[in-house]
Amino acid sequence: MVWYSLHWLISVTILGGLFAFPIIPFEAFHPAFKSYYLAMVIGIFFAKFFACLFFLLDDIRRAFVWIKRLFTGSKKNAPASGEPITRSAFLSWLGLGIGSSVLGTFVYGFTNKYNYQVRRQELYFPNLPQSFRGLKLVQISDIHVGSFHDKAAVASGIEQILSLQPDIIVFTGDLVNDHAHEMENYLELFKLLKAPMGVYSILGNHDYGLYAIPSYLSEAQKQERIAENREKLADLHDALGWKLLLNSNEVLEINGEKIALLGVENWGKGNFPKFGKMDNAYKGIEEIGFKILLSHDPSHWDEEILKQYRDIDLTLSGHTHGMQFGVETPGFKWSPVQYIYERWAGLYEEGNQKLYVNRGFGFIGYPGRIGILPEITEIVFS
Repeated sequence: MVWYSLHWLISVTILGGLFAFPIIPFEAFHPAFKSYYLAMVIGIFFAKFFACLFFLLDDIRRAFVWIKRLFTGSKKNAPASGEPITRSAFLSWLGLGIGSSVLGTFVYGFTNKYNYQVRRQELYFPNLPQSFRGLKLVQISDIHVGSFHDKAAVASGIEQILSLQPDIIVFTGDLVNDHAHEMENYLELFKLLKAPMGVYSILGNHDYGLYAIPSYLSEAQKQERIAENREKLADLHDALGWKLLLNSNEVLEINGEKIALLGVENWGKGNFPKFGKMDNAYKGIEEIGFKILLSHDPSHWDEEILKQYRDIDLTLSGHTHGMQFGVETPGFKWSPVQYIYERWAGLYEEGNQKLYVNRGFGFIGYPGRIGILPEITEIVFS
């Protein structure tokens, strides 16, 4: 009776909350509450969905048995002596077990959202100037600072980055969820990120505040909001001490040898905004023999870079988060996001060109990670 009452209490509470959201402004709730509430809604939905599949399977089995008896006139068989469990009970318990496992997995994922993993990549390029061999670059991406609610845990990630003693740090977009003010409590923490050759950054699709712009505004008003948000984010990157590359480039020099670092605004396939302008970012560095591109969305690599910019040696992206859900073992990786993005995590190569997709430092939506852990990428040029 207790479990039965608890089941219905949880179900009614969740349904009541969903019906209340259109009435009570969602923005009034603490971000942590919103994240966990929606995650539990999703978790319970999938738990019940998988459980119901087995209940349905048992109902179908029962229906076939009933139809067979109806036409053959046979009667229900008495249970065999010593039979430990009926088929119906077995399917029901199996459904409950799988449903509970799904919910348990969602809950377990909450514990992994700050479990930062350093992934080391040693990359060789024949055309890299000798003075840059041994250079250590650290990439982070998709911070989504508006989702954080544990400053000490985030600080541990910052300490991990600094402990790598990088020569240069790059950030490949999505600093916030929607608004620059999300960084208020974390500004001093992220200002600690320093490197001898600088910290360079770009904007991602969330940095324009697109998802917080009311749909009823005119196109001109929306573009005005986007421009305002872009300006606020540029000021924020400046306050952090990061060099924001807005369809521009920076020439890095060691011992008279040079490489080019390009950064474009967001450019994504489908309905994602295309503010990136490679022609602007490319100006003035045509003759430099080695080029690194920062581009938030990895689809940009396939859609434009491989087709038109064959001298971009390395592209660094993020955006996918690995969907914060999947399986990664030595020699095998899988996530539902791979059915949307062909390049979704790790290193990809086409000819002499390379793409690395970072799995993201932060999280958004679901406040956790299952199988795909938050990443700090350490790239060493050999």
